[in-house]
Amino acid sequence: MKKLKHEAELVKEALQAGMKYGQERGVVEFEPTDSVNERIEYIYRLLVHDKVIQPLPEDQVSQQSMRHKLAIWFSKQLPKDHPLLK
Repeated sequence: MKKLKHEAELVKEALQAGMKYGQERGVVEFEPTDSVNERIEYIYRLLVHDKVIQPLPEDQVSQQSMRHKLAIWFSKQLPKDHPLLK
């Protein structure tokens, strides 16, 4: 798995977009006490369930791989000239 340029920033933005996606669908209400890791896992599993992203093989699911998948998902939603893609 090749690390993306600006992956940390992409993950941060993907987390915000994923939380908004889940709340707009009405399937989740995130609490301030939820950890970042819990949010990432929930958003990853929600996007897989909705067939928005391809699932990883279950033996390869880890925090790092879920973060990477979310970063890729979010990067594909950005315009080609966005600063995070350069």
